[in-house]
Amino acid sequence: MESVSLHGVNVPALGLGTWPMTGTQCTEAVTTALEFGYRHVDTAQMYDNEDAIGTAIADSSVDRDDVFVTTKLLRENLRRDDALASFQRSLERLGTEYVDLLLIHAPNPDVPIDETIAVMNRLQDEGSVRHIGVSNFSIAHLQAAVAASETPILTNQVLYHPYRDQSALLEFCRDNEIMLTAYSPLAEGQIATDETLAEIGATYDKTAAQVALRWLLQQEQVSTIPKASSREHLRENIDVFDFELTDAEMDRIFAL
Repeated sequence: MESVSLHGVNVPALGLGTWPMTGTQCTEAVTTALEFGYRHVDTAQMYDNEDAIGTAIADSSVDRDDVFVTTKLLRENLRRDDALASFQRSLERLGTEYVDLLLIHAPNPDVPIDETIAVMNRLQDEGSVRHIGVSNFSIAHLQAAVAASETPILTNQVLYHPYRDQSALLEFCRDNEIMLTAYSPLAEGQIATDETLAEIGATYDKTAAQVALRWLLQQEQVSTIPKASSREHLRENIDVFDFELTDAEMDRIFAL
């Protein structure tokens, strides 16, 4: 498994997105993912599946310390007291003493960013949060978060796939040593039927989806968290580390 290395932490470059899975379906998907070698699992308070993920990790033969777990504060939980209380509930649902990465799920115009960041820094000091970051932040919001935090903003998790241009945001992230985590990297299924990606994939005996994931992983400071529930798709998504796209192929995909 490749990783993105920033600020002394190695983040598995490909993880499992879990929205909108819940209950048994989610537990089974995470269990299978861990079996296949995934070591990065993404969740959020909004997803209502932290308990299902906690069950899968607890029952797995993989040590908790070997799984990079990300969760996110609900947009309505960004006030100081709400953030503290809701995060404790997240820990209880996940069945863990800490999370590897805590994100602000999205900006809330009614709550100053520095108020929430101060809480997250406090949780880092206490040891229940290893790293902090944000999600769905514009460059302006990201600048505010960086200025407010006593510790590095590890990532900005945003929508990114071959049909979505994030070049300006990615440039800012690189300039400021921030990872960009791509969610919905397969464009909610649209990627599977893309003729350009399928043509490129045929060279390597790979699917269009695998080509799209490889394209993301070959970009500096980019990780990705494709959602999958079936064994077939979980295996397909992680089988992207045995080939490399050429510069010309990368450019063809950027042109999409």
